[in-house]
Amino acid sequence: MIITAFTIASVMAAGIGAGGLGALLGIGGGVFLVPFLNSVIGLPIKVAVATSLMTVIATSSAVSASTAGRNLINLRLGMLLEIGSAAGGVAAGLTFQHLSDRTLFIGFAVVTALIAVLMLTRLDRRNVLDASIDPGVLGGRYYEEESGCEVVYRVKRLPVAMVVSASAGIVSGSLGIGGGILKVPMLNAWCGVPLRAAAATSSLMIGVTAVASVPLQFAHGYIQPPLAAAAVLGVLVGSRAGLWFGGRAKARWLKILLATVLAIVSIVYFLKIP
Repeated sequence: MIITAFTIASVMAAGIGAGGLGALLGIGGGVFLVPFLNSVIGLPIKVAVATSLMTVIATSSAVSASTAGRNLINLRLGMLLEIGSAAGGVAAGLTFQHLSDRTLFIGFAVVTALIAVLMLTRLDRRNVLDASIDPGVLGGRYYEEESGCEVVYRVKRLPVAMVVSASAGIVSGSLGIGGGILKVPMLNAWCGVPLRAAAATSSLMIGVTAVASVPLQFAHGYIQPPLAAAAVLGVLVGSRAGLWFGGRAKARWLKILLATVLAIVSIVYFLKIP
């Protein structure tokens, strides 16, 4: 396709929206950007996925830098789970060019639908312990503005988390959605990590996972530098707004927002399956 000034501006605007929602929910923004680039701009699905992976790295860097001093990022847990995610990302990068568009559409639709349902089952559940309890080796504690008190949590079901993280790496490299779409609900629903800590930790991890796939996508010619640059600039701007709002919004409404967006994206891609 011919890249015009309007196309660049549209991609940048989409990046702002994707960066804001990605930083707010810790899922990288690719779940919003890929449908826009593919369905609205008209980019081939593989080019949209590769461009989105570039913005995932930008979102991860911006969010991690902004939340580093608030104890939201669980570095020990994130780096442990990233072993599986990076391996999955490399595997996806090696096989990406062999996947059909129909396979990518089905994967996008199914993954987003399942995660939307999972988040709706967790609306009124919070992974918070008494502040005097030891969080353990992989747990953590941080100050929460919403409740005005210290939040303490422990990590549960670590083997399950490792398996899901490897799956998230494969999903990230194949669909360009950062893997946070699996990691955030997994950490929150199955591993006992509060949503805000799960989102911040996921934001750190998704950048490392994307880096494992991007060089392979670039080598196959799927990344178009002008579009990638526009999307990254937009994401960096949007991430700032998402971080500001995320610290003030109620966790319940964040879960509803995430589930709603995922459901819409799932419907769009079910309709696109040839």
